[in-house]
Amino acid sequence: MAIPITVLDCDLLLYGRGHRTLDRFKLDDVTDEYLMSMYGFPRQFIYYLVELLGASLSRPTQRSRAISPETQILAALGFYTSGSFQTRMGDAIGISQASMSRCVANVTEALVERASQFIHFPGDEASVQALKDEFYGLAGIPGVIGVVDCMHVAIKAPNAEDLSYVNRKGLHSLNCLMVCDIRGALMTVETSWPGSLQDCVVLQQSSLSSQFEAGMHKESWLLGDSSFFLRTWLMTPLHIPETPAEYRYNMAHSATHSVIEKTFRTLCSRFRCLDGSKGALQYSPEKSSHIILACCVLHNISLEHGMDVWSSPVTGPVEQPPEEEYEHMESLDLEADRIRQELMLTHFS
Repeated sequence: MAIPITVLDCDLLLYGRGHRTLDRFKLDDVTDEYLMSMYGFPRQFIYYLVELLGASLSRPTQRSRAISPETQILAALGFYTSGSFQTRMGDAIGISQASMSRCVANVTEALVERASQFIHFPGDEASVQALKDEFYGLAGIPGVIGVVDCMHVAIKAPNAEDLSYVNRKGLHSLNCLMVCDIRGALMTVETSWPGSLQDCVVLQQSSLSSQFEAGMHKESWLLGDSSFFLRTWLMTPLHIPETPAEYRYNMAHSATHSVIEKTFRTLCSRFRCLDGSKGALQYSPEKSSHIILACCVLHNISLEHGMDVWSSPVTGPVEQPPEEEYEHMESLDLEADRIRQELMLTHFS
């Protein structure tokens, strides 16, 4: 006699039927130290995320027992901060690894939907001027409203024939363009660029470049390292400084640019799924780019909640290409060169 085969829900096997929502884990039942060690964030921050994302995570489901928004958020935070779907992580909140994966997808989508709410340039003149004043106070370069750079995040190979994601180290990655302010808050994040593209090409093709070329941020500029071309809106260091003013300018530029280097280290330290120590993100480029963006949204939300960007332990420098690979990046933009020369003459002579 044939035996009927039934596809079983992993969570149903563990918990049986009953209420529509499973309350597998109670925040009030554990200590703050436990939450920080397991999920990387304090209790009140997690409560805020439940309030922010709850409606999106409570969408209608055909499953007999939906996973609560709170449990979904804990599962996603556990993955973002540990970088793996560990069995102990699922066991801690009472769900299977398959459910962990679904939770990460749901929370990631909800965070990406809110990216523009938390990642943006200031919209009013007073806030823009405050940015300039803060950067000027750091190292004496006027007019700066942000620091720009790119960071590679390792991903699994999309397919054997696609070499567009292979970077100069022979690894598959996404090249992520970001701009931050002096606190490390991200004001622009573009996470979908293939790893084979050089930083200067990413910036040239980005929406960020289009905004500045269109004059959206007049009388302001970004600071970028030697991997980018000098522009009227982007100040880069001189490759071979010769005068005292040029040396002082380069030193001030380096001190200011270090803000985004620290921000990258903090991102990779807080969100271990980005730092490669647990291996590449095991998703398609599109899904991987969404996970990176979701982590950036969480980064900015944590700053809004008083979690200092420099408070997380850092694991080491974000690797950059050797300096000699930047030699060809000196600009032929005469107007940009004139602006930089004037800047050095006025403020660093």
